[in-house]
Amino acid sequence: MNALAWNCQGLGSPGKIQFLKELTRSEQPSFIFLSETISSQKKMEILCTKLGFENFLAVEPQGRSGGIGLFWKNTEAVKLLSSSRSHIDVTISMPDDSEWRLTGIYGEPSRTLRYKTWDLLKNLSRDSNLPWCLIGDFNNVTSQADKKGGPPYPTTLIDGFNECLREADLHDLDLTGHQFTWERGKNTQHWTEIRLDRVLANSEWLNIFSLAKVYNLEGSPSDHSPLLLCPEQQIRG
Repeated sequence: MNALAWNCQGLGSPGKIQFLKELTRSEQPSFIFLSETISSQKKMEILCTKLGFENFLAVEPQGRSGGIGLFWKNTEAVKLLSSSRSHIDVTISMPDDSEWRLTGIYGEPSRTLRYKTWDLLKNLSRDSNLPWCLIGDFNNVTSQADKKGGPPYPTTLIDGFNECLREADLHDLDLTGHQFTWERGKNTQHWTEIRLDRVLANSEWLNIFSLAKVYNLEGSPSDHSPLLLCPEQQIRG
């Protein structure tokens, strides 16, 4: 029941599609959340088939930016709760009839509008008491340690994000592997790395999946690394 999340920064190149197909084949996720797809519903439907999935939900981009999508297998019982240009929120039914929520997030890229992401998370937290996990590109950091290179991250954005997490009872899961998920200017004096992509969960979800692991899968053709969430501890190949 693993979940893969990736800000692909557009799916226009065959190389990105091939990368995603190979990643899906090697990691065998039950769910894939993609952000910044810049792809139509029809293109996402074709991609769903290419990846070997049976179901998808997609929110189309606005012009030449944005677009998100969630893919899942027929073996998973999934129900849509809500969606927007920034999120897809679903419930997942387990074999023992228990349920939990999975939400794919694409945070506001504009720093001046970042409060919209925080408001979204707080509002979603009030919608249900189910165990809840969120995955994706939050476009924010929780501390200066989440950034390497370049000027310091604005303190107001760090404080605002952390206050949101406290109010929504969301906890940042540790990242296994390289600690930064986005980079630009590699091997230059302007090389900057930031941990923008992450997995968050509320206390109820962490009580159930106490051995959950999040892996940074490097070597991406995007500026962002994919993340792999393994709710139940297992040995990756």
